[in-house]
Amino acid sequence: MTQPTHNTREHLRIALELARAGLPVLPLRRGKVPFGNCRACARNACGGRPNMKNAGPCLCPDVCHAWAAATTDPDVINSPAWVRAWHRAVGIGYHPGGAGLTVVDLDSPAAVAWARQSLPGTRTVATTRGEHWIYQGAIRSVNGVRPGVDIKSTMAYARWRGHGVGALTALPDAVRALVVKPSTVRRPSVVAVAALAGGGECRHRTPAYLERGIAMAEERITETRSAVHATVYRTFLAVLSVHGRCGCLTDAHTARLFTAAQARGESARHCADAWANARTALGM
Repeated sequence: MTQPTHNTREHLRIALELARAGLPVLPLRRGKVPFGNCRACARNACGGRPNMKNAGPCLCPDVCHAWAAATTDPDVINSPAWVRAWHRAVGIGYHPGGAGLTVVDLDSPAAVAWARQSLPGTRTVATTRGEHWIYQGAIRSVNGVRPGVDIKSTMAYARWRGHGVGALTALPDAVRALVVKPSTVRRPSVVAVAALAGGGECRHRTPAYLERGIAMAEERITETRSAVHATVYRTFLAVLSVHGRCGCLTDAHTARLFTAAQARGESARHCADAWANARTALGM
């Protein structure tokens, strides 16, 4: 077994400290992104069950399923597979939504200035390009809600950069409003999308129809050999065009699509951006 280095021991120490405080953690590799799925979990073959709180998505001992791998279980964090990952890690990630938190990621001085004028104060953590403002309360994650501002909460991860300063305050309506699509958005008059499984009205009275659509989307992403970014976006667009307006899509379905995309090398941020862009294109 690989002998732990100083960085490995430090990562483990901090990860265990955060886990004891109820913050689900995961190792981040070069590029500050989660580790890719192992062979057994590729193409969601394990039937992964992404969990919104603090348990890993399946019984796989490896660090799989991106944000859904985040855990507070010290036995998992200290397991041989995870220790090997910590040895290669460049940082520690955490799942804010799993701890009931929302991170407003301010990625530029202009974004920080906007937050100071527009949002109530809360715990603030300095980053390389701006600040993380952390609030008590979880919402869905959306990137690019305004220039230089991403919302990271459920089904997302943030990089741990220290405890920061200030006391946590409740998630304000001003932040909640950032992830709500304004009703004034003009829908495109025509959206040409090739549906994955038929078209027309939602036929989800038979659960197999939705399952087939998600499975076909996973397969389309997994089998692409080029233009991965474009394929992921087009697939998300197709899924949303068929299933996006009926309320049948769940966080688990979205997680399956994100997992398939990340197995092809997409980052969690790219997945979230593609999903948000697809929703915008459809006027959702």
